[in-house]
Amino acid sequence: MDEREFELVNIIGPELNANQRYLSKQTGMSLGMVNMVLRRLISKGYIRIVQLDKRKVQYLLTPKGISEKLRKSVKYAWKTIHSIGSIKDAMYKYLSDLYAQGNRKFYIYGSSDFGKLVEVVLQELDLDDLSYTLINEIPDQTIDGVLLLCKENVEVNEINKERSIDLVSELVQDSNLVIGSNLKNE
Repeated sequence: MDEREFELVNIIGPELNANQRYLSKQTGMSLGMVNMVLRRLISKGYIRIVQLDKRKVQYLLTPKGISEKLRKSVKYAWKTIHSIGSIKDAMYKYLSDLYAQGNRKFYIYGSSDFGKLVEVVLQELDLDDLSYTLINEIPDQTIDGVLLLCKENVEVNEINKERSIDLVSELVQDSNLVIGSNLKNE
């Protein structure tokens, strides 16, 4: 099952009254593409059509479709968990290096899952003289530590530019960070 098929199956499963126009809007695929992918799913036995009246049909997942959706969902979940582990390991190394360079105080900017992961890594470093603070705004005055930017495309004022690190960019540039490299795409 490819990504387009999986996307349609995910919508068809809970949405019993989905027509092709609705599926097209939800997925961003053209009406013709939705029609083609639906035909492919039908030929593979993942969905079936129930004729409601002359003009209306209902798309239903077959047991085979439900099984394939579950298999693909589990595989995606495992791949995501592996990716988060890889990101966490890279972040652990990066933050440990910052600590080894003498940095002891960190400010985490960005209330996202990524920011929470940075907080977890700093806690797991378990160093007595390390401290961190979660912030919602970048201070106008000079900070007395390292500003860890945990959001993309953040503009930092000139005062704190030299004390800030765009963690997203730094980790993307890390050549050792290969997300999902041990897992095959299916």
